[in-house]
Amino acid sequence: MPQPIAIAGAGRVGQALGRLLRERGEPVAAIAGRHPETTAAAAAFVGGAPQSVSLAELPRYASRILVAVPDDAITDVARLLAASGLRYGAALHTCGARGPEALAPLAAAGVSCGTLHPLQTVASPEEGLRALPGIAFAVDGDGEAAAWAEHIAALLGGFVLRVPPAARPLYHAAAVLAGNYLIALFSAAVMLMEEAGVKESQARQALEPLAVTSVRNASQFGPNRALTGPIARGDAQTVRAHLAALAQADPSVVDLYRAVGLATVEIARRQGLPAAPARAICDLLQKGEQRG
Repeated sequence: MPQPIAIAGAGRVGQALGRLLRERGEPVAAIAGRHPETTAAAAAFVGGAPQSVSLAELPRYASRILVAVPDDAITDVARLLAASGLRYGAALHTCGARGPEALAPLAAAGVSCGTLHPLQTVASPEEGLRALPGIAFAVDGDGEAAAWAEHIAALLGGFVLRVPPAARPLYHAAAVLAGNYLIALFSAAVMLMEEAGVKESQARQALEPLAVTSVRNASQFGPNRALTGPIARGDAQTVRAHLAALAQADPSVVDLYRAVGLATVEIARRQGLPAAPARAICDLLQKGEQRG
C-alpha cells in the first residue's frame, strides 16, 4: 500500500502535484500553508479529504514530505519540520535553482532528502493538472528520496533529468530562458504590434501561431535548422529598418531586440551565414551599446 504524503505549501505547484498524485493512488494525508483559508482551499482542490494543518503538524501525518514553497523559504521549512520531530522518511523540494542542500536541517535529522523540480510553468493549479504530466523533472538526492522522486516522475508519465547540485544554477538559468524570457519576448512583440496599430487581443492571437511553431521547430529540428528571418538571410537592410522604426519605442524593447539579435547572429553563423553580412548586422546591433 502506498505511504501517505504530506505537502508543505499551498501554492499552485503543491496543489497541482497533490491532486495528480492523489488521482494516481498516492494518498495525500495533509497540506500545510501560511494561511488557514488558502490552505483549506488547497486541500479541497487536491481532494481525498487531506487535513489542512500547520507546518509544525505535518510530521504527525506522513514521513514523506513534498516541500513546495518559495525558494527562500525551503531551509526555514526544513528546520521547522526537523524541530517538529521529522526524523526519518523522505523529503523533496520543488525548487529548480537549489539542490538537496536546501533541506540540510532535515538531512541532519536523519531524513533522506532530494529534489523534484517540474520543468514547466504553472500559472494556476488547474493548468498544472494539464501541464505537468509528461514533462521533465530535475531529480537529485540520495537513497529513498531519489527513488521517490523517480517514482513520482514515472507516475506522471514524465522523464528524469539528473542535475547535480553544482550545476543547478545553469539548469535553472536555461529554464528561465526557455520559459520566463519567452514571455518577455512575446510581451515586447505585442507591444510593437500595438505601436503598429493592432489591438492587443488581435496581436496576441496573430503572434501565437508564429511563436508556437517557432518553438516546435527549434525542438524538432534544432535551433540551427529552425532559424529563419532577416538575420538568417544576412539581410542587414531590414535590420537597419527595424532599428530605425524602434527609435521611438520603449528603450527596454530596443535593448532586447539588439541583445537577442546578436545571439541570433551566432546561430546564423552556424547555419553558414558568411562573415561579411554577419559583421554588418553585428555592427548595426552593437551601435546601441555606444549610447550615453
